[in-house]
Amino acid sequence: MIERLWREEQEVPLRPKAFRVLHYLLERAGRLVTKDELLNAVWSDAAVTDAVLKVCIGEIREALGDDSSAPRFIETAHRRGYRFISPVEEEKDPRAEIRSAPFLTTILTESSRAVGREDEISQLETLLDCALRRQRQIVFITGEAGIGKTTLVEDFLTRISANGDFLIAPGQCLDHYGAGEAYLPVIEALSRVCRQPGQHALVDLLARHAPTWLAQMPSLISAEEREELQREILGATTERMLREMAEALEALTIETPLVMVLEDLHWSDYSTLDLVSHLARRREPARLMLIGTYRPVEVILNNH
Repeated sequence: MIERLWREEQEVPLRPKAFRVLHYLLERAGRLVTKDELLNAVWSDAAVTDAVLKVCIGEIREALGDDSSAPRFIETAHRRGYRFISPVEEEKDPRAEIRSAPFLTTILTESSRAVGREDEISQLETLLDCALRRQRQIVFITGEAGIGKTTLVEDFLTRISANGDFLIAPGQCLDHYGAGEAYLPVIEALSRVCRQPGQHALVDLLARHAPTWLAQMPSLISAEEREELQREILGATTERMLREMAEALEALTIETPLVMVLEDLHWSDYSTLDLVSHLARRREPARLMLIGTYRPVEVILNNH
């Protein structure tokens, strides 16, 4: 399922579980939906409390600009549940938003079976077509452990590798204690691509557009080049690193489309999430598709 929330012409960010709560209420507009029903429908695979549901309702109200004391959309029945009270109109063409809405998509993996994923693969291919037309795409594939997120990504990458000329850059977030190394999965992804045969030009591109990043990949350059880079980037700021990477990816994808995969974002350092957000906000054309996977329950429990 592809999920997007729009307020007039503005896309409104909403986390997957909050979106599913909103979708469940919309499908039952005008009817009181009990807390237990919502918890069973949205968190069937996890044991959570009413507090998690309350947080989701708060996020929905904030996204909709709703006021709990004078609701226009979601009415609270004290200690019982919630009711969607605004009139609902059906979209005549449910696929139209796939063609017209830019950049940000979430795909929910609802089954742990490795087969039967043609709909999700088709959605990813549709979004890749958008990226090939220089409309960058940020895609999140969500679901709990063992549900098949990695298998879905691997199947998609196998298919596109056989049918086109792409750079594929996989990176992995790791469970850790403390803050974690900044940008670790992105640096891993870029290092893997740069070490592939015939990719020395990519190292040169990073040297021109993103020297602060190349300095984090010492295995790709000589000791002399590393010393020169260190002098060049002395005093570099976080803002400079974000700008450099965005410009480097835009320059790179002029020649070759890039599919970057960041697995297990629920374990990611916050610097990596800042970069993902920065890439999503930019409007410059880029043949870039960034796919991130994460577990929603981990996100909620760890307040990530």
